[in-house]
Amino acid sequence: MHQLSQLLAIENSELAKLLKFSLYGLEATLNKARTEFPLDSGTEICDEILQEISSLLQPPPDSIPEDTLLLISPPGELKLIHLQEAFAADAELKVYLGNFSLQSQTDAELWHEIHRKLLRVPENIATAWRQRALDLAQEIGAIADNVHLEQVPFSRDEIIYPGLQGTLKVTGLCLSEKALLNSGINPVDEYGHLYCLAGFVHLLRRFIEIDPDLHHALKSVFSFDIIPLQSQPEQRTQYISTLSDRWHRTQQAESNSDELLSLRAWIDMDEAIHSLVFIPPVERYSWWGNLQQESRRILKKIAQTAINLGYDVRIRQLSGLYADVCTLSKDDLQLNCGGVPGEVLTCLRVYARINQEETPGRVIFRSLR
Repeated sequence: MHQLSQLLAIENSELAKLLKFSLYGLEATLNKARTEFPLDSGTEICDEILQEISSLLQPPPDSIPEDTLLLISPPGELKLIHLQEAFAADAELKVYLGNFSLQSQTDAELWHEIHRKLLRVPENIATAWRQRALDLAQEIGAIADNVHLEQVPFSRDEIIYPGLQGTLKVTGLCLSEKALLNSGINPVDEYGHLYCLAGFVHLLRRFIEIDPDLHHALKSVFSFDIIPLQSQPEQRTQYISTLSDRWHRTQQAESNSDELLSLRAWIDMDEAIHSLVFIPPVERYSWWGNLQQESRRILKKIAQTAINLGYDVRIRQLSGLYADVCTLSKDDLQLNCGGVPGEVLTCLRVYARINQEETPGRVIFRSLR
């Protein structure tokens, strides 16, 4: 590697240029392969090689062009100040996020805070803003890094958002099935539903640690309000404890081969997942909205299995005008922000009828004022 560094440092050398272009190509190829084969046995060595390539391509401080140095802010000041200002000024984002303010004190914190908020807005808006964030980062000499990612255990692999390399080094965030398997999860159910559910439990616990904007609205923990988890550690502990208890009860119900007991446990588990919320609640077609719908799709499959066995089962996700569904819900919560006045913002618990026994749902709705 020392000889490679020496060759790259030679000015006006065609061989140096050829080596640099070759290293860029190798880096891009390995990055792509690393993403496509996240569980490959060679990933750890591949990551080390990518770090070495990155260090080779990183110019020494005295070789950084003067116009680039002018873009690097003094210590204590944000290099991504233009990203911060543009994001905070976007009126469309406030429709989905409410009247937010960015709290970050460093560039790394800002990168994470902005990308966490983008998980709550419609996917088309989030995609456009992720590209805009990368464009603004590139102006100060930083580029996307899809290799150095913090892993969140889940039942599949997915890059949630990239990190940065270059003049700024920031880790990104990804879902990792390998991390879930390393936690000791051993999927044994026929359709993999428990495996998916285990992924949800691990993911929610991790996001509670990293996202200070999360609230809970789980009735069995606190029934009268939507509670911020960061400022109320006792409520955070109780929510996590209840989530874990419901996870274990679902496992036990599945092992007993009792379809109705299992269905009721899945309804409780789905409620716990959907009761981890933001204010205002996330947009349905956001990253968070799509993720939570995965839980509800599994619940509907569990219900259909019971129906196929001859049980009288009806499951309904409550949505639309609150006046049309309020007779099917109980102990609902009201907000004066987000969504459309008079409509359901999110369904915390589905309405269920199991062999003529009705269990009301629960929602958060927008007031008419």
